[in-house]
Amino acid sequence: MKKYKVSINETSNKFIVKFETNFFLTNHQNYEYNNIDDASNSPLAQQLFYLPFVKKIYISSNFIAIERFNIVEWKDVQDEVAEQIERYLNEGNVVIKESEMIKKTAVTVYAESTPNPSAMKFVSNKNLVNSLFEFTSIDQTSKSPLARGLFNFAYVKSVFIEKNYISITKYEIAIWDEITMELREFIRSHIEDGKPVVELDSNDIITHSEEQKTKEFDKLDDTSKEIINILEEYVKPAVAADGGNIQFKSYDADSKKVSVILQGACSGCPSSTFTLKNGIENMLKEMLAGKVECVEAING
Repeated sequence: MKKYKVSINETSNKFIVKFETNFFLTNHQNYEYNNIDDASNSPLAQQLFYLPFVKKIYISSNFIAIERFNIVEWKDVQDEVAEQIERYLNEGNVVIKESEMIKKTAVTVYAESTPNPSAMKFVSNKNLVNSLFEFTSIDQTSKSPLARGLFNFAYVKSVFIEKNYISITKYEIAIWDEITMELREFIRSHIEDGKPVVELDSNDIITHSEEQKTKEFDKLDDTSKEIINILEEYVKPAVAADGGNIQFKSYDADSKKVSVILQGACSGCPSSTFTLKNGIENMLKEMLAGKVECVEAING
C-alpha cells in the first residue's frame, strides 16, 4: 500500500503554499477550484474548503497548491494542513473522481469570422481556461496539448486561448472554407474527450493568479492604472468579441505615449490600425485629457 508523504514548499506568492506529494494525485490533469461548489468532483478539495482561510485550490499531478485569505499566516497553519492532506491520502480517500471527468459531456464548438481575414474564432459551450494564453509557434506549446495538436496542421500560424474560445490565425496557403470544419471537429473532440487544454505547474499558477496581477497593478503609476481600467472596461469586451485581446504594455509620461500589445485575432489585423487610431487613441485622449498623445500597437 502507498505511504503518502506531504512536503511543504513556499512559493514566490506569499498567499500560496504548495503541498507536494511523493505519488501522483491525478491522471496528469490539472484542476482549479474557487469554492466548495466548484469542487464537486474532488472530495479532498471540498474538505479543504471547510478551512475558513482557504480561498482557492489547485490540484495537479503531484501537488496541491492552496491560496489563502489574508486572515492567517501560512506559518501558523501550514503544518496542520499538510497533516490533514497526508492523513486523507493514507486513508485511501478519493482525490479526484476521474471517472466523472473523463465521461464525455456534450460539447459544441462553432466558428465565428473576425475582422482579421487570417483569423477565425472557435467558441465552445464550456469554459476552457481561467486566463489567456497565446502561442506563436509549436515550441511554446509544451504546456498546452490542445495548442500543440493544432500546430500539427501545417496551415496554423498562431493559437490564442481565452475563457471559452480559441482564435486561430492561419498562413495564406489555406482558405477557411476548406479547413474550418476540420479545425472545429479537432477542437470539439479534444474537449469532449476530457483532454487538458493547458497544463499549469505551480509557477504558472502563481503567474496567472489574481493576487499576482493585483501586485503588479499596484506598482504602476496613477496614469497607467487609469489607462488599464479604461481598456478593461471599454475596450477589452469588444476586442474579445472579435477573438482578440489588448494588453497594456507601458506609458511614457514625457512623450505621453501609450504602448499596447495586440493578441489573438487582433494581432496583424489590417483593420486594427484604424481601430487603434480612431477608437482607442481618441478615447484615451478624451478621457485622460492632457495625459495621452498617441497609442502605439505591438503585435503579440
